[in-house]
Amino acid sequence: MQAQMRSASGVRAPVRTAKSGVLRAPVVAARPGVSAKAAAIQIPTNVGQLSKEERTKLAHDLGYRSIGAELPDNVSLTDIVKSMPPEVFELDHGKAWRACLTSIVAMAASLYLISVSPWYLLPIAWFIAGTAFTGFFVIGHDAAHRSFHKNNLVEDIVGSLFFAPLIYPFEPWRIKHNHHHAHTNKLVEDTAWHPVTEDQMAGWGETGGGAEKLFLGSPLKLWASIGHWWIWHFDLNKYTEKQKPRVMISLAVVYGFMLTAFPAMIYYLGAWGFVKFWLMPWLGYHFWMSTFTVVHHTAPHIPFKKAEDWNAAKAQLSGTVHCDYPEWVEFLTHDISWHVPHHVSSKIPWYNLRKATDSLRSNWGDYMTEAKFNWRMVKNICTECHVYDPKTNYKPFDFKKEEPLFAVQRAIIPDTPAF
Repeated sequence: MQAQMRSASGVRAPVRTAKSGVLRAPVVAARPGVSAKAAAIQIPTNVGQLSKEERTKLAHDLGYRSIGAELPDNVSLTDIVKSMPPEVFELDHGKAWRACLTSIVAMAASLYLISVSPWYLLPIAWFIAGTAFTGFFVIGHDAAHRSFHKNNLVEDIVGSLFFAPLIYPFEPWRIKHNHHHAHTNKLVEDTAWHPVTEDQMAGWGETGGGAEKLFLGSPLKLWASIGHWWIWHFDLNKYTEKQKPRVMISLAVVYGFMLTAFPAMIYYLGAWGFVKFWLMPWLGYHFWMSTFTVVHHTAPHIPFKKAEDWNAAKAQLSGTVHCDYPEWVEFLTHDISWHVPHHVSSKIPWYNLRKATDSLRSNWGDYMTEAKFNWRMVKNICTECHVYDPKTNYKPFDFKKEEPLFAVQRAIIPDTPAF
């Protein structure tokens, strides 16, 4: 038996089958030749207008704890910022420097763990090291947002030094990341991530986008930030003449690290030592970099909007997902997963994100999406949320006809319940 819900506006919500517990009945009918599974998560774009009960059911079916109502059009981002207590914006240099010490000690300890781990425990050690490495990124991230220290020169130095082992040039990343904040969930403009368009797919040529589908339409998407890192941050042509001097300084820092640290590691530890102590933790860092980004900004019910339809308050508050991770992960990554207040105001330092989140929940919780990390959510993101659709937000790469790559994934990737 299938249950079907209808909102006050007459919009039918997706339903769940008794067999699998996942969405199988989209509001919009599947196109000819599209399998039921390929069309499984098509949902109405006006999810925020469904009743609370309908949104609660939909949240569970998609792997979320809650899905928010639509934020009223007359609410501005400034209104939301002003609702938070002033102390969440205050900088505490002691907490900022202690975070630096925490990440350095955690990274040193994880490298020691790698050195003493037998081969069969190395993946665990690498995963811990990659998580500790992510703490380096969060420190540089706060420095880039001017939420680390009251002195900008100190922030530039700290950001450059903590980004260097990640081979991230600080200034190019800062420029492009600020652009992401200014255009969050705006189609094409958002430099962090946006869905592929059908026009882009048409340009993939004879290969049919095989590589693109593999890396953006599978769990490999959880390492897609490596491509983003390479494409966006090393090409001087992507920056203005005014920006280039600072960009070149950041590139010099990164290349300086590579030309000194990498040869030294290979000389003293050998090629395997380089892989063991740097490359694998670096890949672990990119797992978190990609996972945090796609989970925060990709969800079947959260739309990407064209510029003329985009609303800053809705994009930053309702279009950013709060996701809980294990406490040890949140500790080593300095609470970067408490991400909604960071998008409401990037000036909030990491150590105030929890208090800021509590404030947002009190004042605006009815409009927020929250989740605990789970495979149902990840499965939808990796195998279904690919191509922009103005009616249903997303459709999978194989929206015309189910393809083997996606059929296999839909069959084998775990589909654990939300909670």
